[in-house]
Amino acid sequence: MSAVPSSAASKASAPAGPAPRGGAPDAAPRPRRPRVTRKARGDAASTVFGGLVLAVLLFPLYWMVNTALQPGAAMAELRWFPRTLDLGNFQRAWESQAGNLLTSILVALGAVAVCLAVAAPAAYALARFRLRGADTVVFATLITQMVPGIVVANALYNAYVELELVNSYLGLILADASLGIPFTIVLLRAFMVSIPEEVLEAGMLDGAGRLRVLVSVVLPMSRNALITGGLFTFLFAWSDFLFALTLNTTDAVKPVTLGIYEYIGAHVGDWGAVMAVAVLSSIPAAVLLVVAQKYVAAGISGGSIK
Repeated sequence: MSAVPSSAASKASAPAGPAPRGGAPDAAPRPRRPRVTRKARGDAASTVFGGLVLAVLLFPLYWMVNTALQPGAAMAELRWFPRTLDLGNFQRAWESQAGNLLTSILVALGAVAVCLAVAAPAAYALARFRLRGADTVVFATLITQMVPGIVVANALYNAYVELELVNSYLGLILADASLGIPFTIVLLRAFMVSIPEEVLEAGMLDGAGRLRVLVSVVLPMSRNALITGGLFTFLFAWSDFLFALTLNTTDAVKPVTLGIYEYIGAHVGDWGAVMAVAVLSSIPAAVLLVVAQKYVAAGISGGSIK
């Protein structure tokens, strides 16, 4: 083999020199700008649209709080944003409506207790017992929700006069419970139908009767539906105005809805205090909705999963 010339080897091992002046140096690659896809644009438009809808829905709530924080201002003189936070309206509202708020809480909790005590056994019977006409009963239960409230209130007033339940806590509790019983029966029945039959049979094999199975097995498994039905019944009773106005002729039992109505009639120009009462009356319902929202979502969708 012939040896490689030393001059050629030195040329091969020598480092490359600088690029000639006439040639262009290698430029660094420019970063590509992220392309906005059609899906991203659609998501952005949906977010903006949803924000606008939410702003429209929450505007009455904001205006209520805004009015309550502005002292002694007429409706035409209200500003978009309060310059000073004045709690005088809330103080006057609390002094005049604290008893009515307590009455509403007692009536709403009593309505929830009565509603669940009636709706749970009824829903269990419609879901598990082979009763003739069970579907007809469920359909009739739904139809009762379509009856105008004023018709029910007038009918109840005539019956309450005979039973001496006018101007009583028990009478208003029973009336408000009737608002939530049909809805709760339908909701609980849909959930109880989805409970596996093997679970109930296992309880009966252990010696439990129908009532024991309901209390120890069915009701614990129906917790989400029970909380959902109780929450909606509480909201129905809390916001009730028609029964409170029709079934009470004195100030012995006055819920906060009736208190706001009479408060407006007596102080029609003091909208700050009126809105303060409305804000105070919204707090219990808002707290319950925030606390129970996960149970409500599970309770409403639970009956559809079998």
